[in-house]
Amino acid sequence: MGEARDAIVEAARAQTVAGGWDGVRMGAVAEAAGVSRQTLYNEFGTKAGLAEALARHEVDRFVGEVRAALAEHGADVHAAASAAIRRTLASAADNPLVKAILTSARGGSDELLPYLTTRADLVLAESTAALLEWAGRHLPDADPAALAFAADSIVRLVVSHIVLPGAPVDETAGKLADLAVHLFLAAAAPR
Repeated sequence: MGEARDAIVEAARAQTVAGGWDGVRMGAVAEAAGVSRQTLYNEFGTKAGLAEALARHEVDRFVGEVRAALAEHGADVHAAASAAIRRTLASAADNPLVKAILTSARGGSDELLPYLTTRADLVLAESTAALLEWAGRHLPDADPAALAFAADSIVRLVVSHIVLPGAPVDETAGKLADLAVHLFLAAAAPR
């Protein structure tokens, strides 16, 4: 069922990009994915279940990019943080699904916006875990509680700048990377 599930999520993504989540119809998604409506409902249950799967798909992609950016720079805290933040902000700015969610939300209602805001548990947990895995390898003596707070804070700030950008990506990434370095190195400082 993995291929059918992926096809359904991709069809839902394409329809969301084209007309916002509010315009997505389960029957049209099933047709575009080449599956029956019953298959779609068996797999996801409801439109909310499909929304959750779509959100997970995008989060997995973003977190993969974060992990790759961190890995490219190893123990260089500033370079790793800067690359991960810059890649995330730039990718979000260019991501047609993120644009569709934010545009729809500004023009009315969009059920997917909470996955970036009030129901962002998935985004926060997965992204924070990626940072903590990296930090665990490169800052092994850091205070775990301080490190967890640092990672969570940086992820929340990045998400905030995705939802409400305040400056160009490079400028924002640079400032957030400076803050990340400060927080991570403070967590690693001897107590």
